[in-house]
Amino acid sequence: NFNNMEQLQAIIQAAAETKSPVILQVSKGARNYANQTLLRYMAEGAVEYAKELGWAKPQIVLHLDHGDSFELCKSCVDMGFSSVMIDGSSLPYDENVALTKKVVEYAHQFDVTVEGELGVLAGVEDEVAAEESHYTKPEEVVDFVTKTGVDSLAISIGTSHGAYKFTPEQCTVDPKTGRLGSRPPWLSTCSQPSRRSFRASPSCSTDRRRFPR
Repeated sequence: NFNNMEQLQAIIQAAAETKSPVILQVSKGARNYANQTLLRYMAEGAVEYAKELGWAKPQIVLHLDHGDSFELCKSCVDMGFSSVMIDGSSLPYDENVALTKKVVEYAHQFDVTVEGELGVLAGVEDEVAAEESHYTKPEEVVDFVTKTGVDSLAISIGTSHGAYKFTPEQCTVDPKTGRLGSRPPWLSTCSQPSRRSFRASPSCSTDRRRFPR
């Protein structure tokens, strides 16, 4: 995630040095702080900057992080974002499905990838906050993807918003029941995980993966 030019410079310098593909994420708060138009053209400038640094074919995409409304996602699609996230995880399941499907139907007209969210991650990041996590129900994942057509999915398995401040045991054991959560289909939106926490999740792939259409 970036909010200003200095952060973006550091991201592109590191990506160009290592020739690593990078997802530039913009949150609703960043758009309000730095201006949506400026952020868009800063991202376009980042591609040219990467070329100046010797990265002949930079792999850089622009992603909306935790969009909370159809209007916000539509605005980002219209401005040329590569992908958007619609976070309806705070809504009842059926409303989350309906909202995500609406965003997917609009975004896919322009070949824009859509990320959804099931379950609630605890912690604070930008304007997204929750005191308690609610694990994603594995039985809902297939139904959600089928009904919405979403390309990727953020799930809650004990990871948190913001800096990762907990041990794997604290993040995978339900404090109320003492039981481990079900084995997840993949790991997403994980912030600053330790190597130990990755070893505790052998069945997970990481970051944003697209579902085959």
